Amino acid sequence: MNFDGTKKILVIKLRHVGDVLLTVPVFRALRENFREAHISALVNSGTEEVLKGNPLIDEILLFERSIKGLSPLKRYLSEAGFLRRLRDKGFDMTVDLTGGDRPAVISFASGARYRLGWRPKKGFIGKKRLYTHLSSPEGRRHMVLQNLDVVSQYGIHTENLSVDFHIPEEARMFVKKILEENNPPPPLSIPPLVRGDTEGLKGGEAGLRDTVVHIHPTSRWLFKCWKDEYMAEVIGRLLDQGVKVVVTSSPDPKEINKAKRILSFIPSRITHHASRLIDLCGKTTIKQLGAVSEAADLFFGVDSAPMHIAAAVGTPVVALFGPSGAYSWGPWDNESSRLTAHGSQIENPYAQRNGIQRFGIHTVIQRDWDCIPCGSDGCGGSKMSRCLEDITVDEVKNILTEKLKEAR
Repeated sequence: MNFDGTKKILVIKLRHVGDVLLTVPVFRALRENFREAHISALVNSGTEEVLKGNPLIDEILLFERSIKGLSPLKRYLSEAGFLRRLRDKGFDMTVDLTGGDRPAVISFASGARYRLGWRPKKGFIGKKRLYTHLSSPEGRRHMVLQNLDVVSQYGIHTENLSVDFHIPEEARMFVKKILEENNPPPPLSIPPLVRGDTEGLKGGEAGLRDTVVHIHPTSRWLFKCWKDEYMAEVIGRLLDQGVKVVVTSSPDPKEINKAKRILSFIPSRITHHASRLIDLCGKTTIKQLGAVSEAADLFFGVDSAPMHIAAAVGTPVVALFGPSGAYSWGPWDNESSRLTAHGSQIENPYAQRNGIQRFGIHTVIQRDWDCIPCGSDGCGGSKMSRCLEDITVDEVKNILTEKLKEAR
């Protein structure tokens, strides 16, 4: 389809960090088809870091979520001002990858001639009339593919489905310094690293000697988390095997408390293996978090944004899944998607409804129960997911051991 006169494009994704990251192939499709266009992203404040530094994007605009806490009058005035400034930018095309009511209004209010989005299944009456081009992505496909469906159904394709995450050099140096401080100097026969040498190197390479596993045990939704005692036992077993373990969490107090509780279950091992257990809980930016994963030989965690970031930087991921569908949210393997002859036609990488599945270098551990995925916040809204609690330490340890052998 010919979108004449398209010089300024706005992509809208008002969701969370992981959701925003998985939109990257859409930006590539737009860049390859509109090479001279100015491409902007509109995302929620606090999620922009996963797109910063990406050369496919010319500008990142922020929607301040704090606006929702204002009084009705102040909120109206603030949103009206925001829409006016957006309209003044003169966008020719909007691509709404969110699906909610607000992005539909933003798309229409932008004044863009072409307005692409998902065919709404809910929302206010007449919502679909705010778009000029609607698509109906298949729900049982990965979100990378669902996002691309919004543009590919109208002839905007790319064969490179990589999800890129840009890591600035200062973030790499931050991680390099921490690993060196928690590691004896390398043998004299190994040349020391110099600035810029860390890109693409894992913890067991370049004189860092120890195998490094990055563990991010928390999620903003605690019903996606494994039992604290189980996670602590896995950390302890890795330490016993001589593995260096870097534990992270978001700066959210709820997640920091959960991570600290996990570490509290292994006090004897913390003392005995102090130099091999690095606690960075709440201490990293999103870019530094990506640098930790990039330096690691393996990432282990739950269904979360850090899982997607680790996959994006090319580190093998082992992820625990509970109520979510891996067919939509499993870790995306960039290399496997590159090997597809016609990337836009790639089959869904997580074809099963549930159970243990693999996509390239990544592994999802999930029960094969009939109720999975339910999408609920724990069983019966309890915030506790029995399907996660049923996963045992031994089966996780066996898979991690197998993946570490591959990494070495």
